[in-house]
Amino acid sequence: MKSTRLSRSVWFVALTFTVAACSGGDSSSSSQTMPQNQSKAPLEAQSEAQAMKQNAPEMVASTGERYAYFGDLHVHTTYSMDAFQFGTLATPDDAYRYAQGEAIKHPGGFDMQLDRPLDFYAVTDHGFYLGVVRAGADTTTEISDYSSMQQIHNLNAPENLTLESIPTRNFRAFIRGFSKDMVGSEPFKAEVGRIMSTTWLDEVRAADQHYKPGKFTTFAAYEFSTTKQDGGSMHRNVIFRGTENMPVVPFNRLMSLDPEDLWNWMDGLREEGVESLAIPHNSNKSNGQMFELATWAGDPMTLEHNEKRMRNEPLVEITQVKGTSETHPALSMNDEWAGFEIDPYVAGGGRLRNAKPAGGYVRDALKNGMLLEAEGLGNPFKYGFIGSSDTHTGAGSYDDSNFFSKVGLLDSTAVLRGSVPIDDDHHKALGLAGADDSAFYVASDGRRYLQRNTSFFGASGLAAVWAEENTRESIYDAFRRKETFATSGPRIQIRFFAGHDLESSMLQTADGMSRAAGRGVLMGGDLMVNSAEAPEFLVWATRDTQSAPLQRVQIIKGWLEDGESHERVFDVACSDGLAVDPTSHRCPDNGAKVNLADCAISADRGAVELKTLWQDPEFDKNQKAFYYARALENPTCRWSTWDALRAGVEPRDNLDLVLQERAWSSPIWVRPLPDSAGTATKTAL
Repeated sequence: MKSTRLSRSVWFVALTFTVAACSGGDSSSSSQTMPQNQSKAPLEAQSEAQAMKQNAPEMVASTGERYAYFGDLHVHTTYSMDAFQFGTLATPDDAYRYAQGEAIKHPGGFDMQLDRPLDFYAVTDHGFYLGVVRAGADTTTEISDYSSMQQIHNLNAPENLTLESIPTRNFRAFIRGFSKDMVGSEPFKAEVGRIMSTTWLDEVRAADQHYKPGKFTTFAAYEFSTTKQDGGSMHRNVIFRGTENMPVVPFNRLMSLDPEDLWNWMDGLREEGVESLAIPHNSNKSNGQMFELATWAGDPMTLEHNEKRMRNEPLVEITQVKGTSETHPALSMNDEWAGFEIDPYVAGGGRLRNAKPAGGYVRDALKNGMLLEAEGLGNPFKYGFIGSSDTHTGAGSYDDSNFFSKVGLLDSTAVLRGSVPIDDDHHKALGLAGADDSAFYVASDGRRYLQRNTSFFGASGLAAVWAEENTRESIYDAFRRKETFATSGPRIQIRFFAGHDLESSMLQTADGMSRAAGRGVLMGGDLMVNSAEAPEFLVWATRDTQSAPLQRVQIIKGWLEDGESHERVFDVACSDGLAVDPTSHRCPDNGAKVNLADCAISADRGAVELKTLWQDPEFDKNQKAFYYARALENPTCRWSTWDALRAGVEPRDNLDLVLQERAWSSPIWVRPLPDSAGTATKTAL
């Protein structure tokens, strides 16, 4: 076992009431109004991959002998300092039961339950003060006797899980007292270290206890949370491949705030046979700092630094509850879909402050990574894509029609989420009677809503992989080779290949995906070319049968030209027999509509499956480029519209009424090969 110690320097994240915590055939589909926050019937449903294996064995070959597995790699429970303060009592055991289909309790008192099980799940509680706040609230523990803990005694006793308790869950005073105890009391620090260590052991135990190879996979994991003084989150989730020889405590911000120190720790563990990877998330809320072109200390990047980063961070979380980080309208002005579920605010603090887009979004980082590589500095942003939830209730909320958000008691009602006007009960409970308009968003019709960033949260997302079987080894290896994709919540499946030997017949035969995998480069890989002929890209997407049909599939390209980066969006497959316009590179509107009176969607528009073989009409063999695929559903109601519909009020006027759920493949990088062989070579990363 590795030994660790707590640093004397301590940083804290202030938590306030304003929370910023951490072409195919036609198909028929319709929406039904689902009572929110009600438990569904007991689940006997199988995961998507299990159903495919048992009910459609002929699909094995057509998906390249790998299956799509869906999961969540960003889940907080009662052991996280902030989640406990939000009223969360769910343990890691509860979280893993939820992922397998069981109902668990929300801090607001209602049941949370999935409509079908997930394939994999990772509890990623914050590594710093792991389990400490929960222990301090328990008056039977030794640490509860310290002065800083007395104000949180019995914090989440049943009688305290009320609306009236929300205004008291401002923990600045608690944090100040806690800091004094940490600095001034060696016994207190020792007890904190003991609690963190025993809690981490319980996290690992829970992961092992619920791991069912072939059926349900768990990963020992945690979140490394760090924030610069000028604001913005720089957080990563660390996922371990196995659970042998685990460290005594996870590396956390009490040891260092610098992510490079985390990578050094991971490298050290790897030398001892303990394999892990880190996944940055919420770059949208980093205030432009997640992908800035400098080290944490502000020094120029070096090849060694960038190689270390990519060795330890092969994936990025592109979508989650606190917003989607693919791109931003200010960065991708020619992408009509760039504004999807943007949470524009800096993470942390007690006031809403807009974050800088540049340096905070993934597509921009992919382009900047190629620029760094062209300078001989390597590419620190060569990411595969996943989604996850960042739930702080133990239970991911992926469905807009049954959305319960992420911060427990603090956004447990539509009023608290800011999707319906504030009522007298909430006015009184929150102590807002007589408050001026600065505490509210005032709509054009005079209605007042709570002014909180929770209104811009999204019902997102899921991590997905193509893997041979549902085991830690197989799924983790998919993470490493970046054969991963992200969805905004629905279980859309998407595959993406590139090469010079791909054929349209691969889209028609049962063994087509297997042949494409054998001849081409998989998503997440490099295609080396020196032929003037454009490579082929094969993309295949299928709808989630419990969500809306697909509307279109797109390929997003980024490239370098004359020392500058560029991007373009190409529609490549359209639903309903429509064809891509060769000039605009766009599909015509397929006419899919949403009835805002009941959120029903068009039953006669969209596709079950979209697939195509595509070549870039602007290909230049001398340009470095990346390509990734994006599949879009027909429009459906956003969760805030569902909230308003259930409350019998008009939707809030500054929130999107509808959205288009989507999936993103990991990129493929196309690179010129300076030789005369005239062939393409695929390389593994």
